[in-house]
Amino acid sequence: MKPAGHFSCSDPLLNQLYRNIVWGMRGNFLSVPTDCPQRDERLGWTGDLSLFGPTACLIYDCFGILKNWLIDLAYDQDVLGGVPPMVSPNATLPDPIWCRRVPCAIWHDVTIIAPWVLYQESGDESILTQQYDSMMKWMKVLPRMKSGLWDPKPFQLGDWLDPAAPPDQPWKGATDAKMVSNMFLLQSLDLMSKICGVLGQKDEQQIFKEDYQATRVEFQQEYVTPRGRLTSDSQAAYALAICLDLLDPAQRVRAGDRLVELVRKNEFKVGTGFAATPFLCEALASTGHVQVAYAMLLEKGCPSWLYPVTMGATTVWERWDSMLPDGSINPGEMTSFNHYAFGAIAKFMYERVAGLQRLEPGWSRVRISPAIGATFSRAAASHVSPQGTISFEWETRVVNGDQEEFAIKATVPPNTVVEIILPGLEREEVKEVGCGEWTFRSLFRRGYEWPVSPLPPKA
Repeated sequence: MKPAGHFSCSDPLLNQLYRNIVWGMRGNFLSVPTDCPQRDERLGWTGDLSLFGPTACLIYDCFGILKNWLIDLAYDQDVLGGVPPMVSPNATLPDPIWCRRVPCAIWHDVTIIAPWVLYQESGDESILTQQYDSMMKWMKVLPRMKSGLWDPKPFQLGDWLDPAAPPDQPWKGATDAKMVSNMFLLQSLDLMSKICGVLGQKDEQQIFKEDYQATRVEFQQEYVTPRGRLTSDSQAAYALAICLDLLDPAQRVRAGDRLVELVRKNEFKVGTGFAATPFLCEALASTGHVQVAYAMLLEKGCPSWLYPVTMGATTVWERWDSMLPDGSINPGEMTSFNHYAFGAIAKFMYERVAGLQRLEPGWSRVRISPAIGATFSRAAASHVSPQGTISFEWETRVVNGDQEEFAIKATVPPNTVVEIILPGLEREEVKEVGCGEWTFRSLFRRGYEWPVSPLPPKA
């Protein structure tokens, strides 16, 4: 794989975290996207790729490796009668636990999520055509009740490795695993409607659209109060509900506020596992709480993204506390020091800290919109798109009292339109540019309090 992106900023620990994420990916994307390069889990686990795929495509050009892997996945799926495997190539045969023909949310949703991620990255519709039969087979065997929600009988892994779960029971997190399963079911239904639209399958597009809308109503009736509280009052539940667009506008506002309360009461420590971690900081930022998101991102206590960095880690760990603060090893049976899943935070670092956001498939339209916050005074990012390399760097400096100057230099490849968002004293300014090298400056104030204060547990 060729490198496809770069990120750096003014915080040295965050830069080391990014390097750890890159090294973790390099150690696992060797012919097959494994989830760790040691012990019996040196296999192509599907759930990890479902969650890390969007981040992976920002860091390396993994279209080829994942396109081939999805062909293997479809073959293994046929062997199991339409139920996708937990790992591909399916080296678990005939393991009685991990090779059961039992549908599993997130892990099996990779049949839909991964092709969509590759299409968004490349703009190449052929990957959707290649995997369309695999997607449809999964949707046909996914067991659902008359309401449209998941059949509750199959065991679900849920928000795997939530830090609140017992070390030897990583599926027993703070969030109802059935709720998590239904959240990803709704994501798959929504993606199937979009995929059918891209491929010109108009009848199927309408079927999936109506299915999604009806199931979303059932989900809200089952799990959401009219004011936006969720039956699982957890970081994971609110992060997923916000980012997967499962709430009405008023409910979304309330959910964002409640997520802030939970995060501040937990002193900005992470309370999510594999399923929700990729969405946690973005859920805060997208509901108007980017400074709280930055407080989480920069937290050093355990569990957090920077805790392993302070412990000398050079890759991403499987558990938030694979090594305990006293230097001893987590007593749980599974303890890997190179497991890329929690490294999905790099996508947030690209999109919010640096500001690089893809607006259309294949990067033909892009936005550069840094979320100025915390003590960040510089960030840079680049990405190799199908049109060429998009790169930029911005920095700030104090010029007069609380006024600062924002300066950005950007390089835009051919056939690409970029919206550059400049912070201002009264309002943001949008500069729309095409191919070339561009430099812009503006004055702004940091109109926020930093650091963000935690809340007492009983607040």
